[in-house]
Amino acid sequence: MSVKPKRILAISGSLRAQSSTQYIIQAFRKFVPDAYEFIVYDGLASLPHFNDAEAPDTSVLSLRKLLAEADGVLICTPEYAFGVPGSLKNALDWTVSSGELVNKPTALITAATSGEHAHASLLLTLSALSATIADEARLLIPYVRAKLDKQGLVKDTDTLQAIESVCKALINSMQNL
Repeated sequence: MSVKPKRILAISGSLRAQSSTQYIIQAFRKFVPDAYEFIVYDGLASLPHFNDAEAPDTSVLSLRKLLAEADGVLICTPEYAFGVPGSLKNALDWTVSSGELVNKPTALITAATSGEHAHASLLLTLSALSATIADEARLLIPYVRAKLDKQGLVKDTDTLQAIESVCKALINSMQNL
């Protein structure tokens, strides 16, 4: 009987394929042990606007299933107008009543020019959703573009070490379940 590998679901708060958050997710992925399954969610743009009076459609049910099946979640987000991108907040709102993030080991990386407002706001939202976020699994990367090369690779050694630390913290949280 084979053992099912632990699964990490990564969600980018940006809809752009070549966003800084996508590059940070790829840097994070390099620190995930081979024995883990790493899935990058790409359905953020297809989610309908949250409306708790309507039954969720298939895109919402798909997101909920991915979250429920994940052993840990990585959220990497930019900051838009001093806040959380609307598409990411919308996705999280769809989990309020269904509870997929309750006690779910979660890591949060905010990668932006500043990012402090989105980071704080998202920590509050994740707290309301009862996600489990270890202090070591929280990272704010200000001036992220200056820390990437032209190909989108993280060139800043301190940032790479911080991303590795967040990965280790998430994996430790997943193993403690």
